[in-house]
Amino acid sequence: MKHLFKVYAAAMLLGASWSGPARADWRDDIGTFRIGLVAEPGAGNTVPGLAALTDAYTKALGMKVEFVVARDYAALIEAQASARIQYAVYSATAYATALQRCGCVEPLVAPVDSDGAIGIHSILLTRGGKVQDIAAMDGHRIAMAPSDSVGGSLLPLAALAAEGIKVPEDAPFLIHANSATAAEAMLVDGGAEAMFGWARVAADGQSEVAGGTEARLEAAGIGKSELKTVWTSGMLRYGPHAVRGDLDPEAKRRLTVFLTNLRSMSPDIYDLLETKHSGGFAAAAPKDYEMAVAIVRMVSDIGRQR
Repeated sequence: MKHLFKVYAAAMLLGASWSGPARADWRDDIGTFRIGLVAEPGAGNTVPGLAALTDAYTKALGMKVEFVVARDYAALIEAQASARIQYAVYSATAYATALQRCGCVEPLVAPVDSDGAIGIHSILLTRGGKVQDIAAMDGHRIAMAPSDSVGGSLLPLAALAAEGIKVPEDAPFLIHANSATAAEAMLVDGGAEAMFGWARVAADGQSEVAGGTEARLEAAGIGKSELKTVWTSGMLRYGPHAVRGDLDPEAKRRLTVFLTNLRSMSPDIYDLLETKHSGGFAAAAPKDYEMAVAIVRMVSDIGRQR
C-alpha cells in the first residue's frame, strides 16, 4: 500500500509539471518580429538610426527584430493585414483604413506634443458674430481648406455627417481655397464670413491647447474678441503605433511599457522614432480613432457614388 501511494504521488507530481508538449513561447511562434513604417518623402527606403532602433526594440521584446520600409501607407496596410508585419506606424486615417481593410489591428500608443496636445478637432470660426450657429451656414460664405485636407476639410465634413448634418463638399456656400493659409486670408480680408479651421486638443479630449487656426488668425491681424467658435467636432488623435490584434498579450505589454517610457529613458531613440511630436508616447485606445474611422467611411462612400 505504501509503495502504491508513492507511485500515485509521483504520478501527480509529474502531471503537475508536465501535461503534454510544452507550449512554445510567443517569440518562437513569431520567429522575427517585423515593424513596418513609411519612410519620409525623399528618403527612399532608408530610416535614420535604423541600427539603434532595431537594437532598442530587440532588447524590449527579447527577440530578433527587423524593420520593413513600405513605399506608402497602402503597402504598409497590406503588409499588416496579411501578417507579414506585426507592428506598424500609421497616420490616423491610415490606421482607420487598416481597420476597415481587415479589422485585425489595434492601437497601442500615440505621440503627444510637448505641451500635452494629443490631437486636433475641427472648429467653425466666425468673425464678428456673422454666423450664429452651424445651422446658419448655408446663408453665408464659409471658407475651407482644399478638399483633400484631412484636418481642414475631411474632418469637419465627416464629423458633421456623424451628427446627421450632410454637407456635400461642393455645397454652394463652401469656398474651397487652395490652401489652409488661403482660407484664413479669406476670413481676414472679408472674402468669407466664417471658416473651418482646427484647434489642438489636450489629453482630456475636450480642452484646447494654444495654437491652431485661431492663433494664426490673430497673428494675421484679427482681434481675439472678433472671433467666435460656433461648432466643434470630435477629436482626431495623432496617428498610432498599431499591432495586430492576435499578437500575444505579453508582447503588447512589453511594447507599451517600452514606448511610454522611451522619451524619459532614451530620448535619442525617441527622437529617431518620432520626429513631429516631442512629448512622448501615451497609451491609445480604439475609441480615440472614431473620427478617423468616420473620415475613411465618408471617403469610401463618396468613391462608391462616383
